[in-house]
Amino acid sequence: MLLTRLKGRLRRDPPRDEARVPADTLVYAVGDIHGRADLLQRLQDRIAADAAPMPESRRVLIYLGDYIDRGLDSRHVLELLLERTMPGFETVHLAGNHDAWLLAFLEDPAAGPQWLENGGRATLYSYGVGAPTAAAAGPAEMADLRDRLAARLPERHRTFLAGLAYQHVEGDYLFVHAGIRPGVPPEAQDTEDLLWIRDPFLASRADFGATVVHGHSVVSAPEVHDNRIAVDTGAYATGQLTALRLRGSERDFLTA
Repeated sequence: MLLTRLKGRLRRDPPRDEARVPADTLVYAVGDIHGRADLLQRLQDRIAADAAPMPESRRVLIYLGDYIDRGLDSRHVLELLLERTMPGFETVHLAGNHDAWLLAFLEDPAAGPQWLENGGRATLYSYGVGAPTAAAAGPAEMADLRDRLAARLPERHRTFLAGLAYQHVEGDYLFVHAGIRPGVPPEAQDTEDLLWIRDPFLASRADFGATVVHGHSVVSAPEVHDNRIAVDTGAYATGQLTALRLRGSERDFLTA
């Protein structure tokens, strides 16, 4: 069955309002991929099959960031996103903190040790770059590692990562990677919060002015709260990559 319905496993709060996407628009939002190219391909196929019979003329596919790290096939994920376009879909690629981490390492090798210990090592191996152990990772080793990655990273991969957006709006929904700072309007949000925030956002019951769709914080199944929807189901560890589907005021989920 192409559409996996997870409603029985969802954590739901009473909806504050009937959030809607624009008329004649079908939206899919994909959670954190983290190097799982196999799951990305399956989910893309399922989204295409799910959308085929739908009457909406405008289709939007939003990726919520964290394409790389942790999983073993980060390079292939970026190739798929660049080459395997979804016919008939507008595509939005948002930045995740791990995507920004790789760029930070390329700019400053001092970012390397923390990145390596949080999934970056898997990305290096996907580009054919071996990484030293943490104990051996001094400044000289990090600089050499940065140079070797820079030599193997295709320019279009770097350009793709550098050009990622930080937020996107469709109707009553705001799409970001991690979340937003409560009490701060979307246009004034700090990039660090959009990429990294957890507790102040996750614990907030505030009305954000839109229903926020996000990844970053892993959940065992999609969570629908009255002010946000969480769709990062930990693909690299659980083998489940999730997408939220929005039609009018309807919400549903697909998984691969």
